[in-house]
Amino acid sequence: MRKTISIIGSGFSALSASCYLAKAGHRVSIYEKNETVGGRARQFKKDGFTFDIGPSWYWMPDIFEKFFNDFNKSTSDFYQLDKLSPAYKIFFSDDVITVGDHMDKICEEFERIETGSSKPLKKFIATAQENYNIAINKVVLKPGLSPFELVTKETVTRLDRFYKTISAEIRKNFKNPKLISTLEFPVLFLGAKPNQTPSFYSFMNFADFGLGTWHPKGGMYEIVKAMKNLAESLGVTFYTNSNVTKINVEHKQAISIIVNGKTIYSDVILSGADYHHSETLLDLKHRQYSEAYWNNRTFAPSSLLFYVGFSQKLNHVEHHNLFFDTDFEHHAEEIYDTPKWPTNPLFYANFPSVTDCTMAPDNCETGFFLIPIAPGLEDTPELRDQYFELILDRFEKQTNQRVANHILFRTSYCVNDFIEDYNSYKGNAYGMANTLMQTAFLRPKLKSKKVDGLYFTGQLTVPGPGVPPALISGKLVAELIQKNEV
Repeated sequence: MRKTISIIGSGFSALSASCYLAKAGHRVSIYEKNETVGGRARQFKKDGFTFDIGPSWYWMPDIFEKFFNDFNKSTSDFYQLDKLSPAYKIFFSDDVITVGDHMDKICEEFERIETGSSKPLKKFIATAQENYNIAINKVVLKPGLSPFELVTKETVTRLDRFYKTISAEIRKNFKNPKLISTLEFPVLFLGAKPNQTPSFYSFMNFADFGLGTWHPKGGMYEIVKAMKNLAESLGVTFYTNSNVTKINVEHKQAISIIVNGKTIYSDVILSGADYHHSETLLDLKHRQYSEAYWNNRTFAPSSLLFYVGFSQKLNHVEHHNLFFDTDFEHHAEEIYDTPKWPTNPLFYANFPSVTDCTMAPDNCETGFFLIPIAPGLEDTPELRDQYFELILDRFEKQTNQRVANHILFRTSYCVNDFIEDYNSYKGNAYGMANTLMQTAFLRPKLKSKKVDGLYFTGQLTVPGPGVPPALISGKLVAELIQKNEV
């Protein structure tokens, strides 16, 4: 039976769900509070410079391809995808590691740092590939309804990978601190410390070294535009500048939403907005999770971001650059253990115009800087300025160049903006961390336990944080709606 479905928010998971639900024949409408669709993956343009406001890493290209294949399309129907070579650089205090676009190059780099390290690396990545195949084809395709979803012949024989940590696994095989940091880096996308992340998640290392780092020409927003175009071709209707302020419930059934003061009736309501915020749109008696529940979860970091236009090309940098020239462990402690503004933070710098000339004017550089910070911190203009000066000074020293006098403009984004633009819980940037106790069926549910016809999708539910998991989350919730409501 054809249903009328209202979707709150237009991030990757909501866009994904809208496509699957429209394909199934439902009348689907998306209501987005901001001026443009995309959620955290919006785009910022100024004076010929183009910035991806949020996600900037294109990993797991197979997940994107599978999504479009489900609609008899391909990524190439919508955008040009280029593999980065090298994938990225990591700046340490006394050396720079360049991660190549092929395992042979990466092995050579590991051998340069530590003789004999390529042998355990190949073994580690082979296990990571095995985990990737299990994760992508088995684990993440489950809706998180029951612990038995994790029980397969593949996972039962590998239970130790869920109870050992990725940090312990890496440190068992590698001793050089630079190589350890290089291998622990990918799980940061999952939003938790490596010593709290199950070793099964080494599949992120295969996503990194095995599948490579890619770039859609024109930026990550090209994916959003592609998904929006696909959704519209399937009949999805979009409403921007449409703030949802209430989900109405009668007799334990979600019946309507209030958008800009107007009541919109629906058979099914799906929220792709922040899960905590979505539940505040309900009367208290209809909420599944208390404030204490949310406060006790381990959330992924927030971020202090800077979007910078440079008047000249920069030297000694790649498209993606990680600055690990300070203490990794200490920064992690200041995010997760004793939340406060970091003493000496690691940071990330992205210069898409190094490989994509469309992202900046001629002979200029588009710069995106990110400092991971604890969610919920005080956010002031003074703090933002202080940290920009701190990282810019380190950037200049590490890359051996002066760039401050070539800055045309600088725009910042931090905790207050995540709250204002995305109703993000405590201003988190990436959702809820994928720790052992927050994995699969232990994450907030796709379907409300208290209200019929009400569903959720996105980075706070299954499978978890990241763009590829968001695409999968949208598919999972669409399948659940199809199963329960039709």
